[in-house]
Amino acid sequence: MKQITPARVAMLCNGIYYGDKSVKDTEVSSITTDSRNITSGGLFVAIKGAHADGNKYIMQTYNNGALCCISEVAPQEALGSTDVLPSGVAFIQVESCYQALKDIAGFYRIICGTKIIGITGSVGKTSTKEMVASVLSRRFNTLKTQGNFNNEVGVPLTLFRLREEHELAVVEMGISEFGEMARLSQIVKPDICIITNIGQCHLENLGDRDGVLKAKTEIFTSMAKDGTVYLNGDDDKLAQITEVNGRKPVFFGTGNGCDVYAENILQKGLEGTYFDAVAGDKRISLHVPVPGMHMVVNALAAVAVATGLGMGDEEIAAGISNFTPVGGHSSIKKTDKFIIMDDCYNANPVSMKAAIDVLSCAETYKIAIIGDMFELGANEKIMHFDIGAYAVQKGIDCIICAGTLARQYVAGALAKDENHNVLYYEDTEQLLKMLGSIVKEGSQILVKASHAMGFERVVKSLEDM
Repeated sequence: MKQITPARVAMLCNGIYYGDKSVKDTEVSSITTDSRNITSGGLFVAIKGAHADGNKYIMQTYNNGALCCISEVAPQEALGSTDVLPSGVAFIQVESCYQALKDIAGFYRIICGTKIIGITGSVGKTSTKEMVASVLSRRFNTLKTQGNFNNEVGVPLTLFRLREEHELAVVEMGISEFGEMARLSQIVKPDICIITNIGQCHLENLGDRDGVLKAKTEIFTSMAKDGTVYLNGDDDKLAQITEVNGRKPVFFGTGNGCDVYAENILQKGLEGTYFDAVAGDKRISLHVPVPGMHMVVNALAAVAVATGLGMGDEEIAAGISNFTPVGGHSSIKKTDKFIIMDDCYNANPVSMKAAIDVLSCAETYKIAIIGDMFELGANEKIMHFDIGAYAVQKGIDCIICAGTLARQYVAGALAKDENHNVLYYEDTEQLLKMLGSIVKEGSQILVKASHAMGFERVVKSLEDM
């Protein structure tokens, strides 16, 4: 990694250097917080988390080829009774491993000089990130966030994967409190910013949608002064933003008041959606291979950015048509018995309604297996009630609910139709015990809840039937 040496790391983190002085100026090969991923010549950051203490694996990483380890404790404590480090390695003691990650990442981002697209929003960050990367990679060597590495640990780890050959990076940035996005922006320093929408998420900390807007737009605080901002023009909160750093944002959306918009939309169920994307005098015929109008908006974001970077129509169309969602994010799985909409990674009222909209287009028996949505604040019961009623309104044949808050799904559904087919289970475990006896073969099934509900086990159970 260019200019990332033990000596540089110690300086950046105001750390205490121990060990072999001969390796001070040796560039590390990689940086990780997972001892299982250490590479020869790599740097291991020994984070002490809720479930694991990285300090327990320091000697193991040295044995596996680590050049340097960072810890909040002295080497004598980290290595037990051994007070002498192995030869040819370094050890750096810092006040905070979490802050060290950010300090190193901020420096490395500047050194690499790669143009970075930062993506945030309440819903659709991951799908938009995947869509944008799918398009941009048709022309540019593009790095993208892997999995859910979108927080104050994940974002630095994403940046550490940058290499000289990367021309662009698409970095997902997620938050749950005020100030967090500003800290991420300071590390990433995005050249391009995309905000997908402002929804009802993390309301326990952010209060309401105005709070969400304030928190998400902190992404602008450290963006490039000549950077470009792309916003969802269909979102009432984002549509109010008239300028950032003295420049007008580029709006994308389904309305023709946007700079990049959709016309001739034709939804074809599981085949996805066909439409024309219009950007100035450019018109591109596109096929999004995943169902749902929200995916059209995600595609428009990719069209807007790609157009701004000078990409051609054929490149853009190919990138959109080759889009593949990440597992747990609106991915479609077909088995001998069911068609499963695996959207179990996370949930809030906006994404839940979007998923129900997709399910409602099915021509077979429609089942929604839905669990608790967390971090919604004081109005969480009302929001769950509304989702239950919405599912009935959209013609979902059977609604299967699990979780404490999910009782409100039941109440909302029965308030809409007291005879509707609604089932309730106290938790995921109870649901799993009964699942085989309550789902109907030949159905299309939506599986969606906040990640902590563990609904990936529900998807796996359905796949195994």
